[in-house]
Amino acid sequence: MSAADVTADTAPFFSSDSEADGPEEQEAAAAAGRRAEGAEPAEPASGVSPVRALLTVFILCYINLLNYMDRFTVAGVLPDIENYFLIDDSKSGLLQTVFICSYMFLAPFFGYLGDRHNRKYIMSAGITFWSVVTLASSFTPREHFWALLLTRGLVGVGEASYSTIAPTIIADLYVGGRRTNMLSVFYFAIPVGSGLGYIVGSQVSNVTKDWHYALRVTPALGLFAVLLLLFVVQEPKRGAVEARPDHHLRQTSWIKDLQALSKNCSFLLSTLGFTAVAFVTGSLALWAPTFLLRAAVFTKERPPCTEGHCASSDSLIFGAITCVTGVLGVFSGVQVSRKLRSRTPRADPLVCAAGLLLSAPFLYLAIVFAELSTTATYVFIFLGETFLSMNWAIVADILLYVVVPTRRSTAEALQIVVSHLLGDAGSPYLIGVVSDSLRRNDSFMWQFRSLQLSLLLCSFVAVVGGAFFLATALFIERDRDRAEKCSPCRADKL
Repeated sequence: MSAADVTADTAPFFSSDSEADGPEEQEAAAAAGRRAEGAEPAEPASGVSPVRALLTVFILCYINLLNYMDRFTVAGVLPDIENYFLIDDSKSGLLQTVFICSYMFLAPFFGYLGDRHNRKYIMSAGITFWSVVTLASSFTPREHFWALLLTRGLVGVGEASYSTIAPTIIADLYVGGRRTNMLSVFYFAIPVGSGLGYIVGSQVSNVTKDWHYALRVTPALGLFAVLLLLFVVQEPKRGAVEARPDHHLRQTSWIKDLQALSKNCSFLLSTLGFTAVAFVTGSLALWAPTFLLRAAVFTKERPPCTEGHCASSDSLIFGAITCVTGVLGVFSGVQVSRKLRSRTPRADPLVCAAGLLLSAPFLYLAIVFAELSTTATYVFIFLGETFLSMNWAIVADILLYVVVPTRRSTAEALQIVVSHLLGDAGSPYLIGVVSDSLRRNDSFMWQFRSLQLSLLLCSFVAVVGGAFFLATALFIERDRDRAEKCSPCRADKL
């Protein structure tokens, strides 16, 4: 698709235009014309009515919000957990690592199932399991830290069943600019849910004076989400909205799917770029509130936390910043990409690269200024997180338009495995280990300084991620054209 194929007049206000006016939308328009002439029934190609399709997106968005809210509730009460179990930074980092590891290793399994079976039932079973295990983790006694690690690991099982599948349902409900719109709404839930995790976790803990209650909020909301999935969401036909019904696209073996994806340079390089995003966000997600608290203690703005409950406003403020910057970053990323597409068809990876490269210096300044000015630190965090969030919806859209419909769940799963394996599965633990190794003693100064130095890794990784997205721009046109021109006889060869 050339840059001339896209104009601002044909693009919706909230679209990145990744597929605007491409073959899929032309075919969809032709199908609409045939239906208007009475040659085709009025039923949507996906088999789902427009109203129910919209409800489906909102339900998936709500579940995605709960997903990230639960994931970062622990980070919001991490100082309380450290004092309760008397653990060091490396063990604290394990709480996020064990969750991400189980989530990561089970993603391919659910991706395989999602490409071949009813997706809403898979998600329903996974979310039910996740809700029950999360509730069980809130009853962990003081002498059994291993039980908290185990239950946090099991939470990843439920989340893997959802994250690999939900975007593919949206892809089978909408096409082109509308798909990007809905994916943007869906990915708004990531920063908003993450921010709410910090806010709800810290505030529930403050009110009850017990961090255990913070883990009891999302399970009830999760079971309500299961009811919505079962009684409102309808399974769409795979690839039908792209004029490529799933019975025309040949289903191939999982090995052939992996072989095809391994030759898709845009998919591989954008996945590596997103891995850098996962590394940085995973590190900041767990450690930023604790780092800000230690900075305040080191500068004597706040008394040290010596009791079982650490009352602090840092999780609340950081959560609010995460919500605002996430929404602002996702929206601005989509809009900048939309405007640039009239100039270059490589806009998506270029915007992702710019976001990471611009976030690096601001994150560095936020870490360095923590001991000098709290206000400056929050300003730099705001700017760094805004640029970091620019790529969420765009990366998802890249995957969907460079991969054929019958391989999308597998591609989502593979992206989850790689990005978490090399990204946020190990980054919280790595930051904790580096912090412990740099700490010379247990003074408040070294608790702060060692964590500060270890967090500087985030800026370096952000620059590396930007380089991967720049490399993606070299192949994006070729891989998008291959996926769009997929025909029944070639579907098993892409």
